[in-house]
Amino acid sequence: MSLGANKRVLSGMRPTGQLHLGHYHGVLKNWVQLQHEYECFFFVADWHALTTSYEDTRVISATVYDLVVDWLSVGINPGEATLFIQSRVPEHAELHLLLSMITPISWLERVPTYKDQQEKLRERDLSTYGFLGYPLLQSADILIYRAGNVPVGEDQVAHIELSREVARRFNYLYGREPGFEEKAETAVAKLGKRNARLYHDLRKRYQEGGDLEALERAQAFLEAQQNIALGDRERLLGYLEGGGKVILPEPQALLTPESRMPGLDGEKMSKSYDNTIGLREAPESVRNKLRTMPTDPARVRRTDPGDPAKCPVWKFHEIYSPEDVKQWVQAGCRSAGIGCLDCKQPIIDAVLKEQAPIRERSEEFLNDPDTVRAIIDEGCEAARSAARETLDEVREAMNLVYT
Repeated sequence: MSLGANKRVLSGMRPTGQLHLGHYHGVLKNWVQLQHEYECFFFVADWHALTTSYEDTRVISATVYDLVVDWLSVGINPGEATLFIQSRVPEHAELHLLLSMITPISWLERVPTYKDQQEKLRERDLSTYGFLGYPLLQSADILIYRAGNVPVGEDQVAHIELSREVARRFNYLYGREPGFEEKAETAVAKLGKRNARLYHDLRKRYQEGGDLEALERAQAFLEAQQNIALGDRERLLGYLEGGGKVILPEPQALLTPESRMPGLDGEKMSKSYDNTIGLREAPESVRNKLRTMPTDPARVRRTDPGDPAKCPVWKFHEIYSPEDVKQWVQAGCRSAGIGCLDCKQPIIDAVLKEQAPIRERSEEFLNDPDTVRAIIDEGCEAARSAARETLDEVREAMNLVYT
């Protein structure tokens, strides 16, 4: 693991339309929390959007800035996280190209979402290299920042495993720099006599006895050293594990809770199901959608009792309502003591309350596009700076630096 990599997080979103409450509860609330705990890089994945929307790119260009406005409106702080646009950091593309030279095609074909997405999007021609290679582009997105953690759901873990395999293969092929052992021992000496003895002891315990606790202690020890160069740190980590220099650290999947946000029909909230509530949708539109959403089909008349478990509205109560309101709903629905509109009103109030500050902040940013552009410009430059550092090492390891 490289300098600070275990505290660096990378995540992105495709600009494919307006965000909805499913995005908020499934991704953005988690981002807001992560930015206080990690060094976060959040990016607009416009190149990834091209893999399925290459025939009509207008929706991409129309929503790139709206996406960033949504992030800012929910509380993503550009002072705490780096916000940028993927295509404005061309180092992603170069690393993708270089990694494509060493990645077997079979690795890409076995990614579960490859065939799943082809099946789900049969109306689109996805027989392109871009679609086949998008998991490797994802790997490049992660590895270019040496991100130690990537927040994903269970269905995306295979993508992180691919990134780990690609990093492992790259390090195996290119991490054995000439004179590696000598350079590693020189780096050990720079630790000082006492720390050098500790390092050698932990390394011996791990390599000769397979002591995983010794490995973890040594990794933590190296992370805590503030006065050694990044290159030496990478050599010491590779030397510790018995390999070469760790150029591209293997990322870890940071599992996120599955979004519990239902759609208006009770299924998962998704644009493809046409069951969404926009993140900053107009209040009257929100009221109308919630008032007209389906309920338990058994409640044909106001006097018919119902079962909350069979009603999509109950799923909203599970997210938004306190315990006393839930009990009121359970009792009132089963006894026909309350009507469906009565049941929906606390949800309407809760959703509008949740959206109000988001909508208010978004108006501020929409009325000040120069500030939004400045935030993106600054984030793109910071991202490029970090990406260049990695790419310089990659080029050197692959002997692509010519003097």
